[in-house]
Amino acid sequence: MTSSQPSTVDRAFRSALYDDTDTGLDTGASLLAADSGADAELAHRGREFVAAAWRRGWQPADVVRLVRRELDDPHVRLAAGLIRAQAPDDRPRGPRWRAQLDALPEADGGPARVGDRFSHATAVLELYRLLLRLPALEPLDEPRPAAAGHRPESSRMLTRIRALLAKAEATGFPEEAEALSAKAQELMARHSVDEALLAAGAPAPDAPGACRIGVEPPYEQAKAVLLDAVATANHCRAVWNEPLAFSTVVGFEADLEVVELLHTSLLVQATHAMTKAEAAQRAGGRKRTKTFRQSFLAAYAHRVGDRLRAAARSALADTDPSRDLLPVLATRELAVTDRMAQMFPDTTTTRLRGITDEAGWTEGTKAADQAQVHSHPQLP
Repeated sequence: MTSSQPSTVDRAFRSALYDDTDTGLDTGASLLAADSGADAELAHRGREFVAAAWRRGWQPADVVRLVRRELDDPHVRLAAGLIRAQAPDDRPRGPRWRAQLDALPEADGGPARVGDRFSHATAVLELYRLLLRLPALEPLDEPRPAAAGHRPESSRMLTRIRALLAKAEATGFPEEAEALSAKAQELMARHSVDEALLAAGAPAPDAPGACRIGVEPPYEQAKAVLLDAVATANHCRAVWNEPLAFSTVVGFEADLEVVELLHTSLLVQATHAMTKAEAAQRAGGRKRTKTFRQSFLAAYAHRVGDRLRAAARSALADTDPSRDLLPVLATRELAVTDRMAQMFPDTTTTRLRGITDEAGWTEGTKAADQAQVHSHPQLP
């Protein structure tokens, strides 16, 4: 009679992955460090953990974001290396997934390594512990082929929007940032209207999709409110997952792209403005900053939402009156709402906490006025 003996990797996993103690981790790392022949199997198991994460609804950016938050930079490089190594065995993915692969942090050539064999094994087991315990997420559908490809006009519009937002983030002059942000939001609103007109004239097999956007501490509540304001103004809906530090934005692909662009830019501009306002407060003798920052970002998000909605209404009013867009937009809004209800049948509302600083609220409102939109004549 023959019997198979557990491999070194099996014994290491039994000690480290199913035992949360430091002793179990040290035991597992010692076993792996002493057996160089276990390296190939260890890497293979890692790729299996990554594939299991995809089956549970995770995407590359989600995994990297969580690893960065829960562990350290070496673990992030290890995770990036595993994701790249698993990609050739993965099923075909859409453009958003491929963009996430392209944005992965760089790892050293070949399998990423961390220090000596024991240190490396410890880091790998810590990463595998995290991957093993990933909860299931709502699956995000990739855009269908007809919806995934951009028309040349759409690509040019998004390029112009990115350029305007980059200039708004870089300038040190509030008035210039305001004008650039205003122009970008105007283009975004027109971009959404153009997509709706296209759908009205020649309906395509397009359907609402979804993407996840990180909402990281600190002041994550105010950041989530800002993202919700941007999403709502651009015909999308956002659902915040506080424990995992992201929001899922549901909408049509063209609108999802502009939400990602504008949210990132506004957050950069808000941080710059907050830092400047906080320095002025400190120069005046103020020492407490946490409540100031929380109130600043909450006011900024509130005011930005008002101005974004006004810009969207202005863009709609500037369209050709012979084309009644309201039924088309209503149909698309209903499709987005239905898709969100399917993905998130149980949601709750959250009240903002810690908004008690009057100076922070005043300065945040002022910064939003400087960073945000006004009505402009329709572009030629």
